[in-house]
Amino acid sequence: MIVGFIFAALFLVLAIVLLMGKGDRLIAGYNTASEEERQKIDIHRLRIVIAMMMVMTAVFCALMPLVINDLSTQLLAIGIFCAVNVADVIVANTWARKK
Repeated sequence: MIVGFIFAALFLVLAIVLLMGKGDRLIAGYNTASEEERQKIDIHRLRIVIAMMMVMTAVFCALMPLVINDLSTQLLAIGIFCAVNVADVIVANTWARKK
């Protein structure tokens, strides 16, 4: 349970760092993109999307130890988490692009 809360705190700290505008190099794909590809991305929107993903992951890490004895609840939580992450990736690849 303690490990879940430690990971939750880590993800919350990373979300705050991103929202402060300091963690662009921590975003996978953005840090390896060429300068030309970076010009196509609205970094402010991308930071928001990734920070929200970090917050949702922190909530998931904090809540998972609480439902450790109930397998059906765990599977439901994992399914919801995966669906939210897929939606977040779609938003990151559409809303965060410059038009």
